Amino acid sequence: MSDTPFGFGLPPEEPDDGDEGKKKDPQSGGGQDPANPFGFGMPGAGGFGGPGGPGADNPFAAMFGSLNPNDLGAAFQQLGQMLSYEGGPVNWDMAKQIARQTVSQGTSDGTKDASVGPAERRAVDDAVRLADLWLDDATSLPSGAASSVAWSRAEWVEATLPAWRELVDPVAERVGVAMGDVLPEEMQAMAGPLIGMMRSMGGAMFGTQIGQAVGVLAGEVVGSSDIGLPLGPAGKAALLPVNIAAFGKDLGVPQEEVRLYLALREAAHQRLFTHVPWLRSHLFGAVDGYARGIKVDTAKLEDVVGQFDPQNPEQLQEALQQGMFQPEDTPQQKAALARLETALALVEGWVDAVVHAAAKPRLSSADALRETLRRRRASGGPAEQTFATLIGLELRPRRLRDASRLWASLTDARGVDGRDALWAHPDMLPTATDLDDPDGFVHREQIDFSELDKMLGEAAGKSDLRKKDEDRSGGPDEGTGKDKGDGTE
Repeated sequence: MSDTPFGFGLPPEEPDDGDEGKKKDPQSGGGQDPANPFGFGMPGAGGFGGPGGPGADNPFAAMFGSLNPNDLGAAFQQLGQMLSYEGGPVNWDMAKQIARQTVSQGTSDGTKDASVGPAERRAVDDAVRLADLWLDDATSLPSGAASSVAWSRAEWVEATLPAWRELVDPVAERVGVAMGDVLPEEMQAMAGPLIGMMRSMGGAMFGTQIGQAVGVLAGEVVGSSDIGLPLGPAGKAALLPVNIAAFGKDLGVPQEEVRLYLALREAAHQRLFTHVPWLRSHLFGAVDGYARGIKVDTAKLEDVVGQFDPQNPEQLQEALQQGMFQPEDTPQQKAALARLETALALVEGWVDAVVHAAAKPRLSSADALRETLRRRRASGGPAEQTFATLIGLELRPRRLRDASRLWASLTDARGVDGRDALWAHPDMLPTATDLDDPDGFVHREQIDFSELDKMLGEAAGKSDLRKKDEDRSGGPDEGTGKDKGDGTE
């Protein structure tokens, strides 16, 4: 569990003998750890006083960048827009703007975003088409990719923001409600403008952090489903050529094989999310259920409200950074966490097992690419860090390996059709306990749903026949006196 959920904690200081470039190089974000995209400093933006100067680690620096007198008017215009924001709990316009600014700065290795050319689009189309052919032998779920697309990083930001909104708004909503509840009822009417300003600032803080997070993540992801959630439009397999090239740069594997293996993963995710209609709402519902268990430290928030100075909006930022939000340690919250972890592990484990079955006989690099991706997840890659910071959840890599082994064992024991049939209903899926004992689940006696369906069908038929008899006789048991109140037995 992340100690500072939702990205409100400041990134830890690097040790003195650590990477000097990460700590002092202004191109790394004014001291921000690039692995944690949630510090308020923007890459290359030193705030009002230049790199490391006053305001280098606040949302104003992130939003305005390095100012000169010609930019000052635009900066104050943006500030006015921020304070006058009256939308939902997150200022998503600001989030989008900052994400695009972050993308334009490039990644720490110097890679810049670029428009996708026709040749790259054709390569992605061909890879997804071939991947779907290979997957036909590895899963009974048909193709879920009605189309394929090659995205730039900026296009990934645009396409995935609706999903991030669905994930983050429930958490941010709790903050907004708490801001209005900390004052006594008789004072809330008088403090209306102040509460409105605080909510606007809260929406701006969320927007700033989410924008930075999504912008940094756009520099690392290779598709639309890297975190096991369907972030892109339904039925659209998406790959990012510039990030695929960076991912495979030092692997010693031909670029075509890297692209094809990642296309297999993207196409497998699309099959699962397209043909298991309840899965998306199940995953997003689990996130929402977990978010509902987040408790706001109202005592700390009351102190902030009581001492809030409109001329010092950074005070609210500092309060948020001190960890105002913590998951409640209740049975319901633990159950929500376990349900979410298990569901995500089952999705990623199934994709891992199916892709390996499809790639192993055809790609000499299949084992190496599989292990590279597993280690990327185990080392706390940017996708996991972003999800952990926004939702307060760290996906345990051990669960992914356990889930992959369970799905592979199910394939051996029940075949492809028997394995994939478990996605018919969430109650049929393995539980967290089953991940601890995959062999026990695999060899457990299967429930014969055909007999149940037969019984339900027979019951429905008898019900229809009885209804027809009643319609012909004019009512239930007419002529016998039963159900007429005459006492006949």
